[in-house]
Amino acid sequence: MFTGIVEELGVLVDKAELTDAARFTIRGPVVTSDAGHGDSIAVNGVCLTVVDVLPDGAFTADVMGETLSRSSLGGVGVGSQVNLERAAAVNSRLGGHIVQGHVDGTGTVVSRTPFDHWEVVRIGLPATLSRYVVEKGSITVDGVSLTVSAVADDWFEVSLIPTTRELTTLGQAAVGTTVNLEVDIIAKYVERLMAGTGE
Repeated sequence: MFTGIVEELGVLVDKAELTDAARFTIRGPVVTSDAGHGDSIAVNGVCLTVVDVLPDGAFTADVMGETLSRSSLGGVGVGSQVNLERAAAVNSRLGGHIVQGHVDGTGTVVSRTPFDHWEVVRIGLPATLSRYVVEKGSITVDGVSLTVSAVADDWFEVSLIPTTRELTTLGQAAVGTTVNLEVDIIAKYVERLMAGTGE
């Protein structure tokens, strides 16, 4: 369980390609400061399990083919920055919203519109996810908890404050960039429950 509040920008320092998977080595001294084997760390919004913590502030994680094909991690190369967040502690504040680290699909940055103190980013999304996105609702983009400021059938918009632009990968996500999307889990549960009632 995560909150979508990115703790640091990490760097992918190695990507070992395996037959149907990959082993990532990611440097992130903040998230590894108290990490151990088996802990969960969200990488661009994808929940990964720590295999080893290395002495240089890096950790390794295995990424199966399913995850590589369903998220943007398949296209992340050595040297790329990634958003990192440790799993939430039960005694901490829930600064964002409930995030599972289970990516529902990917979207594409369609446009960026800068203003004096914020920036509006429009992201295209698959039709299979659009029904879960509502204005003023929550969505996770590359692991960042954001509020939807506008929505249509095939896109939604979020507004980035300077802190989000400076401390996450979204600040440099150019038009055409693929991003991981996780919709609000509550919306999916409500849909499932309503289907069971026949309504």
